Amino acid sequence: MTRHDDLQTLLLAVHALTRVAALDTQTDAPAAQWRTLTLLRDHGPQRLGDLATLSRVTQPGMTRLVHQMDEAGLVERRRLPDDSRVSVIAATAKGLDALAGWYEQFRAALAPHVADLSEREWDAVGVAAAALSLRVGMAPTSAGRNETTDDEDDADPTEDRGAPTGSAEEQEVVR
Repeated sequence: MTRHDDLQTLLLAVHALTRVAALDTQTDAPAAQWRTLTLLRDHGPQRLGDLATLSRVTQPGMTRLVHQMDEAGLVERRRLPDDSRVSVIAATAKGLDALAGWYEQFRAALAPHVADLSEREWDAVGVAAAALSLRVGMAPTSAGRNETTDDEDDADPTEDRGAPTGSAEEQEVVR
């Protein structure tokens, strides 16, 4: 197997495992909702078109999703202080709390599928996670850890990422 084959196998396996674990959470919310909240958490408020591009969906599809999420109180529209004609979509505290709860459900659903990994396999997962996270601009969360402590199991996956950024004017809610 070549390195490219290994990478392809890794990504396909992670994608399949993610889908299985997501199904195991038995949530009614679409995966696109969690992906959108994650993008807003990680990248901050976004224009609708930019959010659609980041999520790789059509703008009409993102418009529908954002409308549903706005009605549920998970996101809100905010005006830009320097151009009141432009609005951005931002995650609300309720949305970030829902995302943190879903990540906990997801981790719990994923756990049985990886419970029998050996220490060596966990080390390999950590190395791969760190290497690939850096390639896409994510901060590695578990690089170099050989053991999982109870505190790590209870860690909030959204910690230090969900705080709103910008001035109060930038956070003005569009009515």
